[in-house]
Amino acid sequence: MIAALVAGLLAGYGIAVPVGAVGTYLVALTARTSLKVGACAALGVATADGLYALIAVLGGSAIIPAIEPIMVPLRWVSALVLIALAARSGVTSISQYRTRQATPQTDEVPLKPVRAYMRLLGITMTNPMTVIYFAALVLGSQTTAAPGHLEQALFVFAAFAASASWQLLLAGGGALLGRTLASSRGRLVTAIASSALITTLAAHLLISAP
Repeated sequence: MIAALVAGLLAGYGIAVPVGAVGTYLVALTARTSLKVGACAALGVATADGLYALIAVLGGSAIIPAIEPIMVPLRWVSALVLIALAARSGVTSISQYRTRQATPQTDEVPLKPVRAYMRLLGITMTNPMTVIYFAALVLGSQTTAAPGHLEQALFVFAAFAASASWQLLLAGGGALLGRTLASSRGRLVTAIASSALITTLAAHLLISAP
């Protein structure tokens, strides 16, 4: 049981720690809204990681062949959604700065915690590489004896907990950034920089697609 717990923690941190487009968007979102909204968005990312860990544990070697036909469309959807969010954030920030009516967030409609959770859950779920990552770890760690239900549950829970702790750390960093750059000009610079970085990372997904 301890081995399953440790394996799950390592797997969760392994997929969460590299900060890509989703992590960058999470930090920027929290900086422009609130820690509450950012924390809910972070839990959305962690939920997706936990679900993919569960799918990998239950599906085993059947997962990769099953999702292979839709990997490229999913990657395109994920990248295009991120680019659209980045563009919207940048355009709205510029508009608010020009009218000198900067607000704590850049969404035209106030972003509620539940909506932030669902948005990040959806974005993360469109990344097929996550399930392949977990499937490879599960298959690679299997021994001749099949893991029991308790070990499987511990692995999934630990993967979720590890991802959640890291995503919440990113959200906390975004909240601190928002307090530091509280002026309208500071928020404009933050929004433009994060939008450019998110767009670059999302474009990389498209370029690297087979």
